Amino acid sequence: MRLATLRTENGTSAARIVSDSEAVLLPFGDVGALLAQENWQELSLIDAAPTPFTPTDLAPVIPRPGKIICVGLNYAKHIEEMGHERPDVPTLFIKFPEALIGPYDDVEVPEFNAESLDFEGELAVIVGKYARHVQDGEAYIAGYSVINDYTQRTYQKRTQQWHQGKSLEKTAGFGPWLDTEWCPGPALTTTLDGEQMQHSPTDDLVFSPAKLIEFISHIYPLAPGDVIATGTPDGVGHARNPKRYIQNGETVRVEIEGLGAIENTTRVY
Repeated sequence: MRLATLRTENGTSAARIVSDSEAVLLPFGDVGALLAQENWQELSLIDAAPTPFTPTDLAPVIPRPGKIICVGLNYAKHIEEMGHERPDVPTLFIKFPEALIGPYDDVEVPEFNAESLDFEGELAVIVGKYARHVQDGEAYIAGYSVINDYTQRTYQKRTQQWHQGKSLEKTAGFGPWLDTEWCPGPALTTTLDGEQMQHSPTDDLVFSPAKLIEFISHIYPLAPGDVIATGTPDGVGHARNPKRYIQNGETVRVEIEGLGAIENTTRVY
């Protein structure tokens, strides 16, 4: 089952995707509000006439998660290319909801923030029920989505804390939907204006989605609709020689086989 948040004339609505261009609208403002219901799976299956939609109608699948927790250094080759040692525990940092955009929205970056813009295609896991001190992380997964951990490298690198380079407003494509049946393994591919930059299986992680939920839940509770961006594979622009940053007008596409794709064009103003 695929669940999305669609833009409508009256705001947004949670929806169950039934085809590439049709969805059944659900009586909740977005997928986050739907997941807050204990019986969200049952509520998602209501029978109603489908509504047509276009890709640009897709909002961020969870528009305002309570938490967006990002994992750094979770693919072995990316750890190597960034000059770090393999971690014993997950490296965590936070992204705020204001960073999120829809899967086909433009990235909007003011000129004063437009230096060293970079892509990080990632698998996102979405929490389906309250998790505190849990041992079976798999049981707390609602499903998976695609996210671009869009990064301003100069801001990221100028202090020991990464956050200021990781949460620029209106930069992180997120979607196109939450898939409740897809399982990690198929390849993630990131392209920049059609040129392949990243390609890796999504189960080649130091810390699996289930293990991340278990680890994080022993630091603070996770709530339905919380998002964990599980880390990026090798191939980021910053690690290339010469470095390859995103320029005004260029399009980043992140696709995970069998799950979906997001495609966002950077607009500098």
